Amino acid sequence: MSGLLVVDVGTTGLRAAVLDGDATIRHLRYRAFPPSTPFPGLVELDAVALAGEVLAAVHEVLDQHGGPVDAVGITDQRATTIVWDRATGEPIGPGLGWQDLRTVTECIVAAAEHGLALAPNQSATKIAWLLDHVDGARDRDLCFGTVDSWLVWSLTGGRHHVTDHSNASVTGLLRVDGSGWDERVCETLRIPMEMLPSLVETAGSVVAEATVLPGSPPVTAIVGDQQASLVGQGCVHVGMAKITFGTGGMLDVCSGSEPPAQAARTHHGTFPLVAWSRDGELMWAREAIMLAAGSNVDWLRDDLGLFAESDDSEALAASCDSTDGAMYVPALLGLGTPRWDYGARGTLVGLTRGSTAAHVTRAVLEGVAHRGVDLIEAAEADVGSTIASLRIDGGMSRNGVFVQALADLAGRPVEVSPVVEATTLGAGYLAGLGVGTWSGMDDIAASWSPSRVLEPSPGYDSEGPRAKWRDAVDRAAGWIPELSALDF
Repeated sequence: MSGLLVVDVGTTGLRAAVLDGDATIRHLRYRAFPPSTPFPGLVELDAVALAGEVLAAVHEVLDQHGGPVDAVGITDQRATTIVWDRATGEPIGPGLGWQDLRTVTECIVAAAEHGLALAPNQSATKIAWLLDHVDGARDRDLCFGTVDSWLVWSLTGGRHHVTDHSNASVTGLLRVDGSGWDERVCETLRIPMEMLPSLVETAGSVVAEATVLPGSPPVTAIVGDQQASLVGQGCVHVGMAKITFGTGGMLDVCSGSEPPAQAARTHHGTFPLVAWSRDGELMWAREAIMLAAGSNVDWLRDDLGLFAESDDSEALAASCDSTDGAMYVPALLGLGTPRWDYGARGTLVGLTRGSTAAHVTRAVLEGVAHRGVDLIEAAEADVGSTIASLRIDGGMSRNGVFVQALADLAGRPVEVSPVVEATTLGAGYLAGLGVGTWSGMDDIAASWSPSRVLEPSPGYDSEGPRAKWRDAVDRAAGWIPELSALDF
């Protein structure tokens, strides 16, 4: 029975899905897999348990499907770092999540002493940390991989140690032009080149055979989650953009086949990365980052107990027509684009004795929308063009109050993905390219059909709210000076 299997590993959970030839998700299995946080700023995962959960979900969805599949696509949370023994396949320590901040000091030292612009949410300093803090690690034959690399290793029985350009470009280890691993960074951080995975194209060729699955289907796509979402929403031509509002928020805009002049962030706080590689060519994108998006709603639910389910936030926020002057800066993990400040912290201002749970919830949703507009403005400044219409996906795209606030503050239409997790859809598209299900990127772009389009409210003036927003951000900035000192 034909179909495309997608393994989609996000920050807090994983999906196994089977898509058919018209990109419809026919079968889906989801498993929660949140990371552990043993100490504030530390984010870890159990790589062996992750592989086990993935395989269990895959077998469940294949049982639903009733047979083998034609191809496999893998998409993953990027930059999460796993180091394992090449001979035994056993990790030498915990997987370090992309949100883990334990290497802030190492990043500051790398910049001051070596001129390297590295961020703690990239893989480079995480690898070095594991090598330096696990006894005997530097004397062993080890493999480094992001989650995609670990999953390919697991699905092929340890036969293939690879990653693609889209994931590699977020490690801090890829050369500026994407042509290979950067020897200077590896030498500076004392990372042995031989522990790095081989680079393969994102889509269109057989990377490996998933021998642990029925029929040993070929793995024909490996792609980072945000780049998968870009493809899943049909943003495959220069100037097209999307924002994924998941645990964090990521705006990606296609910028073409010309390599960037530098790998470091720009004045406006965006980064270049590889969107995908195919047929010998790299397509580039610029990315703007919000460190906390949906996690703010999780905080209201889990820690403040304002509602039982995340979706309940919409009705609570809709029960009032304004925040009654309250404003929230969603900086639970610091600020990202355009004003990178790891020492900023979540800030709620403008409260009165009359402020209610509804006002606070609405302020949180509007705060994330303001951050979305920050990303849009930064990306437009760096690519030199206007993003006329914005496409969005992720859990928060289901929230009508939030999406309307985004359209109002951005002053442009917002197109909502028909699939909440467009990452799954994008990985399916790319896997299908490898077996001829779709003819090319134009074919994929033509498939886009939003579930709804929200226009800005007539007569809404965002100038006043945006001015107050900038003042609120100033108040949130620099709360932990030691972390705010990180500049990369």
